[in-house]
Amino acid sequence: MPVTVVRFNLVEPGATPASLAARYRAALEMAAYADENGVSTVQTEEHHGVADNWLPSPFAFAGAVFGATRRIAVTVSAIIGPLHDPLRLAEEIAVLDLLSGGRLVTVAGIGYRPEEYALFDVDWKRRGRLQDELLETLLTAWTGEEFTYRGRAVRLTPRPYTDPHPLLLVGGSSRAAARRAARLGLPFFPSANLPELEAYYKEQLSAYGTEGWTMMPAAETPLLHLSEDPDRTWAEYGRHFLHEARTYASWQSGDIRSAVRSAATTVDELRAEGVYRVLTPGQCVELGLDSLVLHPLAGGMPLEEGWRSLRLFAEKVLPALAG
Repeated sequence: MPVTVVRFNLVEPGATPASLAARYRAALEMAAYADENGVSTVQTEEHHGVADNWLPSPFAFAGAVFGATRRIAVTVSAIIGPLHDPLRLAEEIAVLDLLSGGRLVTVAGIGYRPEEYALFDVDWKRRGRLQDELLETLLTAWTGEEFTYRGRAVRLTPRPYTDPHPLLLVGGSSRAAARRAARLGLPFFPSANLPELEAYYKEQLSAYGTEGWTMMPAAETPLLHLSEDPDRTWAEYGRHFLHEARTYASWQSGDIRSAVRSAATTVDELRAEGVYRVLTPGQCVELGLDSLVLHPLAGGMPLEEGWRSLRLFAEKVLPALAG
């Protein structure tokens, strides 16, 4: 049975407060429905100051999901580590870990948008050092013991539910990220299928004498939408997928790369590319992938269309995979 993921970033271009509130409520209802039907994970993420209302507070959303569900995990992939106060983040994650009984997975990256750093007056050039401080502080704070933080003695309570600490992975696509994960003995989450970087991470584990593992995306990890009539769906709703793809493309320059890589400028190009795929339930079952990522509300997708996709996934794909 593959890992099944329902992804939410709550994007809605031109939203009103009322429409965005409805989208948030629908996402929670979808998470509860996914939980009842055996989906493995809800995935969410963090971006700031985006015109289309991209979710900026993934832990608040995760807490709401935990309150609406009983079994499903929530993966925050990824937080922008240097934008967070280390002590406050240690507390937030500990509380969510307790509330959920250990269902929170946090991937800590450093981001790829300098404008987000400028928004919070954080020095982009110091992001590596800030990330080191953040991760080291989280691991130490979660022991519940007193430690020295920026020259003063501190101790945080409560301790998390998960022993020895909540699941924390280091995300990134650079050797620096791989070294950071290996030095701290943390799992590594490359932002793409990068086997050479996984090999480097393993070398660094040996060099540091630590233990860890890699959670690497498969070479093929399309974002999925389910439909009985893919042609109709592309014609009516393709602009929503294209909006998200073009937003990601606008954030990439030089060595800066997001996990979603699309060069498409039209709906037809996007469909041919395969990064976003609209499939029938039968086609989805036949993919044979180890991980299926459903993106029901991509790019401001109308709620009723998102529900159609999720129900097809739950009612026709999951039973076939389980059988």
